[in-house]
Amino acid sequence: MSKLIVPVILAGGQGTRLWPMSRAARPKQFLPLTGATSLFQQTLQRVADPSVYAPAIVITNSEYRFIVAEQSIEAGIAVAGVLLEPIARNTAVAIAAAAAFASDKFGPDAILHILPSDHQVTVDAGYRNAISEAAASAEAGRLVTFGIMPTHAETGFGYVKANATVGGGVVPVERFVEKPDVARAEQMLAEGGYFWNSGMFMIGAGAFLHECAALAPDTLAAARASVAAAKVDLDFIRLDEAAFATAPNISVDYAIFEKTDAASVVAVDFAWSDLGSWDAVWKNGTHDDAHNVVQGPVTLDGVSQSLVVSDHAHIVVSGLDDVAVIATNDAVFVGRLSQAQRIGAVVKTLRADPVTTGLTEIHKTAYRPWGGYSSILAGERFQVKKLFVKPGKKLSLQKHHHRAEHWVVVRGTAEVTVDGTVTVLSENQSIYLPLGCVHRLANPGKIELELIEVQTGSYLGEDDIIRISDEFGRA
Repeated sequence: MSKLIVPVILAGGQGTRLWPMSRAARPKQFLPLTGATSLFQQTLQRVADPSVYAPAIVITNSEYRFIVAEQSIEAGIAVAGVLLEPIARNTAVAIAAAAAFASDKFGPDAILHILPSDHQVTVDAGYRNAISEAAASAEAGRLVTFGIMPTHAETGFGYVKANATVGGGVVPVERFVEKPDVARAEQMLAEGGYFWNSGMFMIGAGAFLHECAALAPDTLAAARASVAAAKVDLDFIRLDEAAFATAPNISVDYAIFEKTDAASVVAVDFAWSDLGSWDAVWKNGTHDDAHNVVQGPVTLDGVSQSLVVSDHAHIVVSGLDDVAVIATNDAVFVGRLSQAQRIGAVVKTLRADPVTTGLTEIHKTAYRPWGGYSSILAGERFQVKKLFVKPGKKLSLQKHHHRAEHWVVVRGTAEVTVDGTVTVLSENQSIYLPLGCVHRLANPGKIELELIEVQTGSYLGEDDIIRISDEFGRA
């Protein structure tokens, strides 16, 4: 391989199969499900070797732009660009837009490694060899997918059929197979020659765009136009919404890979999981002697073959097996671990009910580019929150029409501006912000600022904010 590979990280998905941890406002790719860092950060780390990879292109939902930026900084890994999808349109146009952007930035002969941001992958010699073989084949014009050697009859994945062997190089794809039922999956496993379709690809930017022109011209036209009319917003590139919206809502598998004569596969057997269910998280976790996986404050008594996760309350489980207990500070899921795939239907039910739809969208803790806040207590005409502000960050200069606020500093130093007057508060000091005042909160210190905010008024919604100026482009 003679040139650096350009990683393209797909980070826009809003998967709900790991509810209640994963929600629309902070989906699984940004959660630390398998260690101290998020799946997105682990993906960045896999492509951080400067001898193999150029800086990555990230394509994500506009709502996740600050999470992507923050987690990239935390990981200490710079990216070449963050493309913002204005609306959801599946993977075909997302990859085509990234290919068009990469072609403009790196040239049409750029080799792109397409990576979902929410997979767990073990990097070993087999992984590195597969990357090298796939890149060489992509340089020769092939569109390469990574086929995972199946370990069991999985019904949650699509399959690729090919005359391939692990270590045997890149070979043409014979056909793609939709997610099978159990009987068909067992038959394919017994027959051999079938591989899990991993969703990872190695493609030449120019070669992929050429196939798009022949097989998915509407997708290509939308992608090129959205890149050509894109606007720079701080450190992000906003793809043009009008152009992007004309793209068909179709996956890259359907649009390109199942139709092209250039489709190829490299068979691999490195450890891989799409972590698409709580059952998958359990399979890839660290098991105790009773085959349990736990995260957070958990006590087990006579429990086996189970997954128990808590990010808040201490969970005690006694005398059960094959259960999944997932607890956040505002929702708890309890079900059979072996039936974890059913959670998608449960989330649809929650989303359809106005009383519970919020549980599928946001956490009690919401993250912002300056830090975030956690809801503590809410009642008629009042609300209590804990705000946390990162060192050197500040909120927008703003005012509210319907509420007043009281701030009490718990930790750190707060610089508060109220109608042009600046006050510096330290721990245990407080300030009152009357209704309608123009105010701003900043953290001038070296440690994170924490304060308690008490809101009172006739309307307490987050949309009662008039931003006057904002360093994050939201005014």
